[in-house]
Amino acid sequence: MYICRCIDKKLQPMKEEQKNNSRRDFLKMAAFGGAALGMASVPGLANAAGLNAEDSTVEQNGKINETGKLHPAKGKSVMGLACAPLKTVRIGLIGIGMRGSGAVGRLMQIEGVEFKAFCDLVPGNVKNANKTLTKGGFKAATEYTAEGDWKKVCERDDIDLIYTCTPWYLHTPVAVYAMKHGKHAASEVPAAMSLNECWQLVDTAEETQRHCQMLENCCYDFFELATLNMARNGVFGDIYHAEGAYNHDLRELKFDSKTGYYKMWRLEYAKKHNGNLYPTHGLGPVAQTLGINRGDRFDHLTSASTAQYGLSLYAKDNYGENSPEFKQEYKLGDVNNTVIHTVKGKTILIQHNTTSPQPYSRIHRLIGTKGMAIKYPETQIALSPAAHEFLKKDEFDALMKKYEHPLAKQIGEKAKKVGGHGGMDFIMDYRLIYCLRNGLPLDQDVYDAATWSSIVELSELSVNNKSGSVEVPDFTRGAWEKAKPWPIVTVD
Repeated sequence: MYICRCIDKKLQPMKEEQKNNSRRDFLKMAAFGGAALGMASVPGLANAAGLNAEDSTVEQNGKINETGKLHPAKGKSVMGLACAPLKTVRIGLIGIGMRGSGAVGRLMQIEGVEFKAFCDLVPGNVKNANKTLTKGGFKAATEYTAEGDWKKVCERDDIDLIYTCTPWYLHTPVAVYAMKHGKHAASEVPAAMSLNECWQLVDTAEETQRHCQMLENCCYDFFELATLNMARNGVFGDIYHAEGAYNHDLRELKFDSKTGYYKMWRLEYAKKHNGNLYPTHGLGPVAQTLGINRGDRFDHLTSASTAQYGLSLYAKDNYGENSPEFKQEYKLGDVNNTVIHTVKGKTILIQHNTTSPQPYSRIHRLIGTKGMAIKYPETQIALSPAAHEFLKKDEFDALMKKYEHPLAKQIGEKAKKVGGHGGMDFIMDYRLIYCLRNGLPLDQDVYDAATWSSIVELSELSVNNKSGSVEVPDFTRGAWEKAKPWPIVTVD
């Protein structure tokens, strides 16, 4: 299965000639995401090349020994935050490209949802989303298509949740502005691209007592949910090492100036930054399994990147040795390996590679005192006392059935029908709305959003300092010590 933050096609009406799109065309469409959102309306983002450089510790001073410093708290902790139940969750959706359109199609299938506003600089995106709404029996949302209109959406008094599907560099500005105007915020991944942005999210959530969730869908994939259930029931013993990744060849999309990433923003990152730019798909599920921010926390990391090969080779093969694309310097190493150490002596290896010819992989490996599990390239489990080989198919199937997660049992079949990366997107959305309607703490809170996203800048700091050790801030300000690991949740 290819995961590229894109809409599952069956959620959108398609013309007959579109139904046989190649994988290449499909990925091109996916790249747009909600990209056409007024970059000029955000300070420092007048063009994609800005990339929040003014907010970056790396760009400012590269002080590798200051990353662990805490910010003074501006409000009380939101660990376990539960807000008043919402009978109907009124949504303002910012970014209605392929990813945003997919969210519309999924959220329409959930009881207790109302769409109040759609915002995108491409009028056709907004109109198509409203066509989907009205065709499904919903009232059309108010349309916003001008520069800076996303702020107007956040300022409305008839919206409960701002759901953001924009490019990376708009995630934090939108979420912070939304919370400051009394809204809960749900943002695509990563939630932030710098330590300063991570702290902005935490400080604002604590100050406003609003939810801020990063929409990490991979936490809700079926194998990840099942192995989480196994871990909570001691199947693997004490898990002390985990691995995750985002290994996905995106070169074709990065260089496609017409139908690839909007204004080629992802290639701009590759020109300016090294390290792990997209850590949360692989990191989120294993972090939840290990109880990160809830009984344990990240302490420090070291990160190393290979030299850059893939982008230059692709440019040479496709544009020639005399092309600007080939002559351009790219900072992003092809393979980045980041090892995170926790305060309780556990390790997590997170890998990033979007420029090499390879099959898609998030790895998802768990290693414990009684056994291990791995998802890619094949889902396999090995358990003591016969851990020298993987379980046979009948044994594996029986174990998976025994520890099928309640979410998979309760809404898994509907999720597969609705779609969204095999159903995990729908489970994520369903659980988010369920928690808001029932006044429950969210599965992923602002501390998870900040901690997982902080790897973007921290990995670059380490790479730029000869793989030196870099401290990971305690965004919970000590609340992790008393917090309980994420439980096996339901939607009963």
